[in-house]
Amino acid sequence: MKKQHVVDLILKTTRSDLKNAGSAFAPINIALCKYWGKRDTELNLPVTPSLSVSLQPLGTTTHITIAGGQDQVYLNGECKDSSSEFYKRISLFLSMFRPDADTFFTVRTENNVPTAAGLASSASGFAALVFALNDLFSWDLSRRYLSVLARLGSGSACRSVYQGFVKWRQGELSNGSDSYAEALNYTWPDLRIGVIEIATSEKCTSSRDAMKRTVDTSILYHAWPDKVERDMNLLIDAIKARDFEVLGRVSESNALAMHATMMDSWPPVIYWVPETVKTIHKIQEMRHSGIPIYFTIDAGPNIKILFLAEHEQQVRQSCSALTVLSPFAMNP
Repeated sequence: MKKQHVVDLILKTTRSDLKNAGSAFAPINIALCKYWGKRDTELNLPVTPSLSVSLQPLGTTTHITIAGGQDQVYLNGECKDSSSEFYKRISLFLSMFRPDADTFFTVRTENNVPTAAGLASSASGFAALVFALNDLFSWDLSRRYLSVLARLGSGSACRSVYQGFVKWRQGELSNGSDSYAEALNYTWPDLRIGVIEIATSEKCTSSRDAMKRTVDTSILYHAWPDKVERDMNLLIDAIKARDFEVLGRVSESNALAMHATMMDSWPPVIYWVPETVKTIHKIQEMRHSGIPIYFTIDAGPNIKILFLAEHEQQVRQSCSALTVLSPFAMNP
């Protein structure tokens, strides 16, 4: 099945009332149990489920209006050339939603995180774009359908349609209708996420290409689905019980296992840079000194660290270039 078929199925019974503009924000998310590997590359259907936490206020704000002549795409105030990969990806995605061939859009996207540097800017970007389209056309779609549409742009974008802890169901159906994200009804006010930006340049290998290479060539990848099944159960139990030691240990182990499958692929995919390894050792040293702190790394060199509010001052003193986020600060 093609992406267009999925869009048509979702929108066929949906009313459309075009407004002057549509606007929306969506947060980035970090996966505690990673999404790595697709069973269907066209529909971005995953091999396994995954589990994330959204990191508002980091994310993407998108404004969309109808344009004349051709699509216009702006990223952080810069008009992107039609030959750029960013423009092509956005314009191609928009083509699934044009009422007719003569409808074009102006999209203005503002990221407050680096683009394509392993901080899930594509996840928040496509989620925000789908939200903005929903606003522009007054579709009034459910979060489940918005999650499916966002997934068509970027797999992990399906998780950025929610705040807090989010589980992405891998689904079994070939049309992907049962593969969507859903919010977990648990909060953790004392949980802190620290973001350490080690590199902000665009990755040399896209997540999409790295994922395919891993699935096609890594022997270690054969053990990945079983690893995810165990980790998902442990993480959900840890969230319910607010067991931070289990949450941190399993998240860190899951991230290292994902990167091990990449390094085992051919040619190897190695996102880490020397500063990544140096920071990992520093976190381990802090943990050995008695500070409960753990890390996770998505497809890139940047590191996210997990710790509790009671240790925030110690962590800030040890990690100078650190952005600290409180995903559940407003929730008891």
